[in-house]
Amino acid sequence: MSIYPLPDSPNTVVHNQDGFHKKVLEPTRLARDEAHIETAIVYCEANFGAVDGKTANGLVRQSERYKILSVIDSEKAGLDAGMVLDNVPNGIPICHDLAVSLTQAESIPDYFIFGMAPSSGMLSVHERSVIIEAMDSGMNIINGLHEFLNDDPIFKAASLANNVTIRDIRKPRDKKKLRMFTGRVMDIPCRRIAILGTDCAIGKRTTATILTRVLNEHGVKTVMIATGQTGLIQGARYGIALDAIPSQFCAGELEATIIEAYENENPDVIIIEGQGALSHPAFSSSAFILRGSCPHAVLLQHAPTRLYRCDFDQIKMPNLADEINLIQTFSNTKVIGITINHENMNDIELTKAINSFEHELGLPTTDALSRSPDRLAEIIFTAFPKLLEISLAAA
Repeated sequence: MSIYPLPDSPNTVVHNQDGFHKKVLEPTRLARDEAHIETAIVYCEANFGAVDGKTANGLVRQSERYKILSVIDSEKAGLDAGMVLDNVPNGIPICHDLAVSLTQAESIPDYFIFGMAPSSGMLSVHERSVIIEAMDSGMNIINGLHEFLNDDPIFKAASLANNVTIRDIRKPRDKKKLRMFTGRVMDIPCRRIAILGTDCAIGKRTTATILTRVLNEHGVKTVMIATGQTGLIQGARYGIALDAIPSQFCAGELEATIIEAYENENPDVIIIEGQGALSHPAFSSSAFILRGSCPHAVLLQHAPTRLYRCDFDQIKMPNLADEINLIQTFSNTKVIGITINHENMNDIELTKAINSFEHELGLPTTDALSRSPDRLAEIIFTAFPKLLEISLAAA
């Protein structure tokens, strides 16, 4: 039950087979207007629903820019993509290969999206051939890897021969145009909230997306800053692929993007999508996010059943209290709540984890996917009462 008189949400509640009460977010007006949406097939061979398939997972859950027609994954062919992710059907079929996907489409899709995010950031020989096949079929390419296809003579030739385009999402602007940190972000009066995590591929972007949407639904104007390739592919208006920018400019590029969003939108809140984890020895993005955004608050995403870091089975997951202490020591900010990734958990286990973290840490805890998004709004309104006043005035 909400502790605040929040406006009713138009979203619906369904129950999945694990017993979760899942609030299904309606698509935005843009997503409903299919005439303004380009169509796409998402390639995620042997990885859909898994950690390295996070780009495909995110696109299936939410995309304002593309209408996803199908997902390619031979290991899950014949299943519904929504059922695989959330036990809620969404009508997006999973197909064995590109040929099957094309036969199910009414016409050639506008885009072929490479929907995986392997730690190497590079294509295999087979994946290169599938992308060439997609180009030969007349589809434009969306590539979120560190390997830039526009710089590859084979892909450039295929692009010209088939009159299709390639979008290298992670390719940064020219170094001469990259921006340094100035400190101006600290003068922005709106609240800045970063969604950080205890590991990579743990649901930070999903939580950020849902939080942005629910705050807007409650009359608090909120803008999200994407910091990874998936958010940019989904259609985020503001963002950068932070891990593709030279380290000297990371904080400055993020700061400049936040300032641009503030000056253009005049929001009450800016949500910054996190990357990796501050304590993770393999990634530095969280440090740049804390430096570049100077957030007033942090929501910390955690997967209670995850024992080791993704792709690093020799590195144990951190203790939540230790991660909170590290964040608050490293940056002049405060962790105001915990959000859970319920992977490998049933509803009873999730409820127990929520209650345990709230008792042990003294922080409000929820799961953005399986619990009401209103709980996320409550956490924000508790930390920032003036935002609650804005919400109530808009009701």
